[in-house]
Amino acid sequence: MYKELEKYKENNSFTFTIDDSLEDVCNASEGSGVFIVNAINGDDKELIMVGSTGTVQNDGSLKSKNGGLYDKIVNGHQFAKTGRKYSWPAQMKIENIERLEVLWFETFNAEDKGIPTSVEGQVLQNFLTANGKLPKWNVAF
Repeated sequence: MYKELEKYKENNSFTFTIDDSLEDVCNASEGSGVFIVNAINGDDKELIMVGSTGTVQNDGSLKSKNGGLYDKIVNGHQFAKTGRKYSWPAQMKIENIERLEVLWFETFNAEDKGIPTSVEGQVLQNFLTANGKLPKWNVAF
């Protein structure tokens, strides 16, 4: 589905419901990369967000925040609230979203050198080309 992400070997996914603790169900690594969020209601699946973490410096090294993908998913700010562990359940309730499927990919590590924001941009560009807009939880890019 996301061809630009298929080559990254370090990846996984998890699901999240309003009743879950995001801190407990999130299995993302502390590496740098990209995450995709799908809203799932019954058999319907909709891509609603693409995010990334990690910055490549001009010397080719990676500058990453402590906690990497895990911390960005769990504690990243969204919907003007502190931490997705709080804002996601609230937004899911507002939008009547049954559950979220989160896929994450380490794009920059010893084996792979995909700049996280560049890979995020590729995924968003493909979505924009196909749909004429960004995913609804992406405010801008």
